[in-house]
Amino acid sequence: MEHPVVAVFDANILYPAPLRDLFIRIAQAGLVFGKWTETIHDEWIRNVLKNNPSLTTARLTRTRNLMNEAVRDCLVTGYEDLIKNLSLPDPDDCHVLAAAIRSGAAVIVTFNLSDFPPKTLAHFDIEALHPDDFLVSLIDQDPDLVCEAVKRQRESLHNPPKTAQELLATLESQGLTKSVARLGPFVDSL
Repeated sequence: MEHPVVAVFDANILYPAPLRDLFIRIAQAGLVFGKWTETIHDEWIRNVLKNNPSLTTARLTRTRNLMNEAVRDCLVTGYEDLIKNLSLPDPDDCHVLAAAIRSGAAVIVTFNLSDFPPKTLAHFDIEALHPDDFLVSLIDQDPDLVCEAVKRQRESLHNPPKTAQELLATLESQGLTKSVARLGPFVDSL
């Protein structure tokens, strides 16, 4: 997988703020063309509000708008007509596959790999990758750019600030265990 690859970010990797921030910074660094839809936004926002009642719709709408401004050409539109002809184990995920097809994505980055069977995705030259595996592939291709994205993420954290080790521990707790192991030797540059 050569970068920059077109990748649709599923709602479950946009839901946790540390992953959302990291994947947006990776897209900003030019490692990937990050894509999502308003429906994907609606899904992660709905789940954040359900699990964090202290957050407001207004605050998350601001986050949504900042995301859309931060990553050029991130919003996929005009994919809805494809949904009815797609079949996945969870029909509610067909919009993600439709967005991937419409945007010419090679990858859907998701924690829910079982919802995107390889045999089905192969018809469209798309693969579903766990965010950890996706990030490892990017580290292998360009460790300097990934390190720079992680460093920018760490430097933006003020409440509370985090050391490189603390940020890596946070990312590891979010399921990026292999990526954190790969980034370990670069900790002094993060």
